[in-house]
Amino acid sequence: MIPLKDDNPTSGKPVVTYFVIGLCVLVFLMQLGSQSYKTGHLFYSYGLIPSVLMGHNKLPTDIYVIPAYLTIFTSMFMHGGFMHLIGNMLYMWIFADNIEDSLGTKNFIIFYLISGIGAAMAQVFMDTQSQIPMVGASGAIGGILGAYLINHPNAKVLVLIPFGFFSQLIKIRALYVLGFWFILQFINSSMMSSEGGGVAYAAHIGGFVTGMILILFFNKKFKKKNKIIKGPWG
Repeated sequence: MIPLKDDNPTSGKPVVTYFVIGLCVLVFLMQLGSQSYKTGHLFYSYGLIPSVLMGHNKLPTDIYVIPAYLTIFTSMFMHGGFMHLIGNMLYMWIFADNIEDSLGTKNFIIFYLISGIGAAMAQVFMDTQSQIPMVGASGAIGGILGAYLINHPNAKVLVLIPFGFFSQLIKIRALYVLGFWFILQFINSSMMSSEGGGVAYAAHIGGFVTGMILILFFNKKFKKKNKIIKGPWG
């Protein structure tokens, strides 16, 4: 099930959404032009490594570039390949504009970064001894999907269901599209734990849950701010 677009118009331009997409693409192009990308050192220098973040290991001096805690943020804008980038940016393009529209520019930035932090820490605590670098916007985007599920469960999403020659385009409620995505992360996570793999599914799950919880606080805040004081006139 591949989402292509949603029927959920916004009232303004999602400036931050466009900026994040542009930044991720720019960073990826810079990665491709870097010699350390070909050797893999770039991912160790700027990717999030759980064992390094938790102080169990240290990077060799020749690839140490920034403090470990900053890799929580740098890793959010890096990607491991074209398909990794395209998949993440597709979900960002479809679902992030409505969340930014609801929260506003500043609050959306805060929401996005906290979702990314929540996702990163979920992956870290899954295996604090891991020496595998984690990169990608998937965790932070997972937060956006969680928020979208709470705020727009009935929005219609156009999806491609691939069945070879019998592939179909249909519209499905966001509740089912995003619910399916979330369940798939659990299935893939359990398969990865038994067979091994390189996708940070714990980060996807952690980001999604963080986004669901976080959007409730933002919704409550906006509800209070926009509350109409009733008088004797009604």
